[in-house]
Amino acid sequence: MTPHHVLSGPPDAPVLVLGHSLGTDLSMWDGVAAALGGRLRLLRFDHRGHGSSPVTPGPYTIEDLGRDLLALLDNLGLDRVDYCGLSLGGMVGMWLAAHAPDRVDRLALCCTSAWLPPADGWLDRAARVRAGGMKAVADLALGRWFSPDWVASHPAEVERARQMLLRVPAEGYAGCCEAIASMDLRAELPSIAAATLVVAGGDDMATPPSHGEAIAAAIPRARLVVLPGRAHLAAVEDPDAVAGLLLRHFEEAR
Repeated sequence: MTPHHVLSGPPDAPVLVLGHSLGTDLSMWDGVAAALGGRLRLLRFDHRGHGSSPVTPGPYTIEDLGRDLLALLDNLGLDRVDYCGLSLGGMVGMWLAAHAPDRVDRLALCCTSAWLPPADGWLDRAARVRAGGMKAVADLALGRWFSPDWVASHPAEVERARQMLLRVPAEGYAGCCEAIASMDLRAELPSIAAATLVVAGGDDMATPPSHGEAIAAAIPRARLVVLPGRAHLAAVEDPDAVAGLLLRHFEEAR
């Protein structure tokens, strides 16, 4: 399966792939893309079952999603890329860097986790969505995505995020919940050779800073940055800060 994607930016610039979170689509990165100011060539894509990518029956695995991305890179003739993923996108990034290290130059992992138990919670969420549609989890998701202060001051952006979530096909969302339920990447982190930036939101309830600390401690060439006051979708709440961190991380080697 080849994911839906958008490739933009200078043709001769290094390629940075951006992987979005569970329940969003590639437009989650709009603010970061604007803040990067055309300095990188950006490949944004929709995970299986999200956005405009095909919906296949679940359950999915993180490996399924990672191999979808590898197929996309092959189709585009991209042998080696930089990668940044948030939440589910970060899980895919860890799998990719561990299992296809020749394809990843530098890596960034935002508001994510290598292991997110209990599995029963994810399986219950998948069942609720299949039974009641995306409205069954909308308030739960939005309550974790953004900090209360940001919600109060950005009502239009919050409503845009709600509509993005409601557009996600229920089977695609459920299949990705099942992928997270079965995921445990902890043993694979020490094999990641890519220089890695780990970004955590100081107020992230979904993947608290301790999860980022564990990832950074296990990957040999990793460093952790915590963004105070930011929740799970830190790239939406503070795109300028995230873009600045990414530029420094991906450009310093060049």
